[in-house]
Amino acid sequence: MNFIRKIVKTRSEEDEKLFNELKQLLNFSPRKISKYKKAFTHSSLQIQDINGNPVNYERLEFLGDSILGSVISAYLYKKVPTGTEGYLTKMRSKIVSREHLNELGKDLNLLSFVKSNVDEANVGDNIHGNIFEALIGAIYLDKGYQTCQKFIYENVIDPYVDIEKLEGKITSYKGLIIEWCQKQKKKYKFDTYEDSGNENIKHFSVKVSIDGELVAKGRSTSKKKAEEQASKRVYYAFQNQISIN
Repeated sequence: MNFIRKIVKTRSEEDEKLFNELKQLLNFSPRKISKYKKAFTHSSLQIQDINGNPVNYERLEFLGDSILGSVISAYLYKKVPTGTEGYLTKMRSKIVSREHLNELGKDLNLLSFVKSNVDEANVGDNIHGNIFEALIGAIYLDKGYQTCQKFIYENVIDPYVDIEKLEGKITSYKGLIIEWCQKQKKKYKFDTYEDSGNENIKHFSVKVSIDGELVAKGRSTSKKKAEEQASKRVYYAFQNQISIN
């Protein structure tokens, strides 16, 4: 008589909970829970595998970023057959902008899955987009490219990508102003300096000059935000002259 031994791998209670939550979130049954646990592990935990390699989402983020870019590139290539390389690159950048990826991560509430030693209030907005990319990397390693592509279509392309709206979307006012100045042979200067005043939180101020003339100022808690704020004001000052297409 032949006996068939069936080996059933049981999950821990924690893994079973994650499996059910992921199944609902992803609309498919994950196979290798370990991939997703890694995608939700922050480097602050300082976990290492048996070989001494760090266990966190950063490498998966790198992988997911590449896959997301390839899926979006293929979509745009087919969707806009007349688009030049420059046009397609600019459109892809708008779709996978850090701002948009952060919004996607927030919409999926991915931060609720993350294990970290850093307080949630101090992790910064970019963690939402970073985890979204790491999740894509985990899906790819677990289920392959087609499942990953389907996830991106369902969560990025179908609900959010509108070519006409994207053509008019500005993802970086500073980049737009610099590009416009270069095309128009105008000299520009961003004068950024620390300006905390009497406040406990560090602030930065920015003055933007074009052809030696002060056009706008900005102030915020980071250099980037202050520069964007000032650049946005420059854009509105020259809106009739600046093309965003």
